[in-house]
Amino acid sequence: MELPRQTDVLSGLSHSSTTAIERLRQSLRGELVLPADAGYDQARRVWNGAIDKRPAAIVFCANPDDVILAVTYARSQNCLVAVRSGGHNVAGLSVCDDGMVIDLSRMKKIVVDPERRIARAEAGLTLGEFDAATQAHGLATTMGVNGDTGIAGLTLGGGFGKLGRKHGLSCDNLIAAEIVTADGRLLRASAGEHPDLFWALRGGGGNFGIVTVFEYRLHPLGPALLVCSVLHAYDHAREAMRFYDKFSRDAPDEVSVDAALVTLPSGERGFSISACYAGPPEAGEPVIAPLMEFGSPVESRLQAIPYLQIQSAGDSLFPRGRRYYWKAQFLREISDGAIEALLEAYAKAPNRSSLLVFQQVGGAIARVPASDSPYANRDAALDCFPIAIWDDPADDAANMGWARELWNAVRPFSTGGVYANNLGDEGDERVRDAYGVNYASLAAVKKQYDPTNFFRLNQNIRPG
Repeated sequence: MELPRQTDVLSGLSHSSTTAIERLRQSLRGELVLPADAGYDQARRVWNGAIDKRPAAIVFCANPDDVILAVTYARSQNCLVAVRSGGHNVAGLSVCDDGMVIDLSRMKKIVVDPERRIARAEAGLTLGEFDAATQAHGLATTMGVNGDTGIAGLTLGGGFGKLGRKHGLSCDNLIAAEIVTADGRLLRASAGEHPDLFWALRGGGGNFGIVTVFEYRLHPLGPALLVCSVLHAYDHAREAMRFYDKFSRDAPDEVSVDAALVTLPSGERGFSISACYAGPPEAGEPVIAPLMEFGSPVESRLQAIPYLQIQSAGDSLFPRGRRYYWKAQFLREISDGAIEALLEAYAKAPNRSSLLVFQQVGGAIARVPASDSPYANRDAALDCFPIAIWDDPADDAANMGWARELWNAVRPFSTGGVYANNLGDEGDERVRDAYGVNYASLAAVKKQYDPTNFFRLNQNIRPG
């Protein structure tokens, strides 16, 4: 279905005597920021402080008409385009040098239908804003783990979160989307409208256009969930990692249990396990109890916490403006060989902010056939990735080198697959690893909706 435009957004542009870029500025409901404008330096910044790019123009869109205007202008000028909502891509693909950034971060309307359990959400919302709106009705759907993340990039790449094992990925809960395509059309995609495009949007990233609205299936939840956190000393990390591996593989769908090798403020290293039970807290206590009872933890905590607090608990670890780098890969298990490689490599971490993260998947995610959406790595148990975090540009090489070294050490134990949203700027081969058997089908949809590869600053799928 092609949606009607609210207005003829191109009317009058050719009759203005001002330059093309000024005609664009005058036609927008939102804001156009150019390099000479006040606020440009702030406007070009993204979450990762290691990214320092200077676009020729930034369009802060107020509505879909603005998105159409920006796409039409960029196409007419043969202009490189980056699309930004939350701006969390670690490689900085939501900003570019010399081209145009089409920014949706000010498009934040959300309507929750508690009877039908559906949310209609504009693409500029962060997951913290989305969660707050849905939890006001005792509802939620799978969203990520950092409240500052944009729902758009998260959903389009798949969408991990603490509800994923029970309710599937963010993209598995998408029931419709409205999208501006490369030729300036505004389409509605769903199971019954442009179904090939709808299939591609559920995990295929930003390859097919600019999604302006997402419609999600919601689920009753909360307001409080049972969570536990356990910290083991590094001397006991080997045994704790073996226990975590078995516990995570045997856990019911209601349990999401992640873990990390961490460095404490004292400089001591440790292995941290955190679990969340997506159900009544009293039902979760006997399920989570083995985590609390294993070994001799340095510290442990078990309590019921509001879901919104759980969702924002890690925000302080990943503030905007620090420098970030990571490389990810999927595991089916944490073998003894992987444990030895991880412990040896993590011991060389260059600073106390460095992490090695295990993010649990499986459960409901694994029961969706791989062909049902572009997200092909349904058989993975864990996403495993080093996260380098630092502040001084002089330390770039040391931190990035450490992350690459650790990734390479674990590579022999991986499935070979990767989560698209955790890819950096790693090239075509790793994009194919993210989509596996679905890559050819994605390339066919790309050829239909974006034959010139206009939308290419992403985990790019070339028209095929």
